[in-house]
Amino acid sequence: MMMAMDLRTVPKVELHSHLDCCLSFGAAATIAPSLTRARYDADFVAPARCASLAEYLPYTLNYRALLQTEAALRVAVGDVFAQMAAENVVYAELRFAPLAQTEGGLAPEQVVEAVADETARQIAATGVEASLILCTLRHFSPAASLETAELVGRYAGSSAVAALDIAGDEAGAPLAPHLPAFDHVRGLGLPITVHAGEAAGPASVREALDRTGTRRLGHGVRSVEDPALVGRLRDEGIHLEVCPTSNYQTNVVDSPDDHPVDRLYRAGVALGLSTDTRAVTDVTLTDEYAGVVDRFGWTLDDLRATNQAALAAAFAAEDVRARVATRLAEGFAAAAAG
Repeated sequence: MMMAMDLRTVPKVELHSHLDCCLSFGAAATIAPSLTRARYDADFVAPARCASLAEYLPYTLNYRALLQTEAALRVAVGDVFAQMAAENVVYAELRFAPLAQTEGGLAPEQVVEAVADETARQIAATGVEASLILCTLRHFSPAASLETAELVGRYAGSSAVAALDIAGDEAGAPLAPHLPAFDHVRGLGLPITVHAGEAAGPASVREALDRTGTRRLGHGVRSVEDPALVGRLRDEGIHLEVCPTSNYQTNVVDSPDDHPVDRLYRAGVALGLSTDTRAVTDVTLTDEYAGVVDRFGWTLDDLRATNQAALAAAFAAEDVRARVATRLAEGFAAAAAG
């Protein structure tokens, strides 16, 4: 049944997608008309295999350079919604670092407001439900992280902004200086997620859990190196936002066949599939679904279960959650019948 199914039609929840790293060539050329396809392929799409996350991250800076105006940010939002709608993503959480988009003169508030306004427009236009996660970065100062946290507090409730995250090279920059930002958001009763267990191992995951109180982890896949930690994730209901192709690209795993997503899933860890960086990695969520079906024999029931787990961990309002649950149920029923 899975072999014959068009996986694009399966309804999908995506919790881990970096808005600024999803810009297709067409959208990038709209912002920068002189950009050629050859330059885009060379400078914006990372090699299928990098030596490390540190080698991969410079490719993301080319997107940042383009996304320094309100108009460009709106193009980026519209572009990723079009991509998601084309493969039946029914709910997505898009993350971005507003302080990284101020090099062209925008204030952080202007960045957030432009993205939030265009997100609302695209939700209405495409039917893809969405929330926004504001990111700080590990190489930022503690003050910059706290400023990002304050933006979460300022815009949560009045826009799609829902949570705080921290991204960047965890192997090269510590989490501790940014803890006041997480304390601030938690003090407001708002949710958080943390990149951990990607470029660094189980100790990074434990630090994120113990010091921020997060119930979600961006990646988290290196937890598999410690069976006791895997048991903790399962027992505490910690959700992993898993991005298999990105993990291979950044040398987290030796080969796609060795990716621990199936082992973690079979161990009872709550997880869902995401793309991470659609354009830098040159991947779709449908590609990720095909990967677990082909490599690990996942069935429609497995895809349904991981989508339900992702929705349960989502930072969505209750009315949104209810609508998405209905779309998942109807979509998977139709896929099973078909």
